[in-house]
Amino acid sequence: MIIDVHGHMTAPDAYYAWKASLLSHRGAHGGRPPAISDDALIASYAAPHPSFGNISHLEHIDGAGIDVQLISPRPFQMMHSERPAKLVEWFTEETNNLIHRATELFPGRFRGVAGMPQSPDLTPEQWTKELRRTVSELGFVGAMLNTDPHEGTETPPALGERYWYPVYEALCELDVPVLIHSAGCKPPAREPYSLHFIQEETVAVWSLVNSSVLKDFPDLKVIVSHGGGAIPYQVGRFLPSVVRTGVSYLDKLRSLYFDSCLYTQDSLELLMKTVGTDRVLFGSEKPGTGSQIDPETGRWFDDIHLLIDDIEWLDADRRADVLENNARSIFRL
Repeated sequence: MIIDVHGHMTAPDAYYAWKASLLSHRGAHGGRPPAISDDALIASYAAPHPSFGNISHLEHIDGAGIDVQLISPRPFQMMHSERPAKLVEWFTEETNNLIHRATELFPGRFRGVAGMPQSPDLTPEQWTKELRRTVSELGFVGAMLNTDPHEGTETPPALGERYWYPVYEALCELDVPVLIHSAGCKPPAREPYSLHFIQEETVAVWSLVNSSVLKDFPDLKVIVSHGGGAIPYQVGRFLPSVVRTGVSYLDKLRSLYFDSCLYTQDSLELLMKTVGTDRVLFGSEKPGTGSQIDPETGRWFDDIHLLIDDIEWLDADRRADVLENNARSIFRL
């Protein structure tokens, strides 16, 4: 069985048209979402998807052997830095509602991972109201956290700072994991949002393992997207800190979890050898950046299960841990 902890939602065009309208009138016309029928929502998952060419979301994950996919908002769409803050609140709430409806319309196939209305004009405590609603009322099994609500326009607090503690408190109270995944980036001339993801996740790993967060919240379960940014692959730069601190940097890294959303076998092997297969969860990010055919192999770049299958030193037990067991345990599936 394959459980994909890093999937993203699909929605009809009416949802994106509504977002464009919100940005145009800035709340002057209210925040009423479009009336999207069950049939329209089902059709969006079954129709050809703009990210996949001529196949649908369902066909794409079927072809990858994904049995259960945890779906979250499309991060680059979440517009956290837009003003007024009510736009972010309206859009996030309806996004989560559509995710919830998908979990009901495709029972057993999808589970919800919540977005939060991370406007910088709201406090993290205010963000958690939506987190509590989605977990307590809608049955979501996790949450997604954007480490840069300013979307590249200002420097946000590092994840080790107390600014984020209300979110950590709520996650521990609700007993759900958090998926670290940055969102949009407004200055694309310096870095496109896809690179912004990696840079933010790199800083997130560094700030968490060099802070007291995981001591203050021993029950906090943190999964870092895209294989943990850069740090698992640059870990040699941090290993000498053991001389100064007496604590192994590898042990610090192993206080976190990492998804497998990497598009080369070499990078997947390096991640697993660095942090251990017990700290890696299968993630494909379908639909996402890798939903393109590799002209050299004829495979989808994000057919990560094939890359994992090609790792000869993975025995059946460790392969099952990465593909299924770790996710089942951490998300209580």
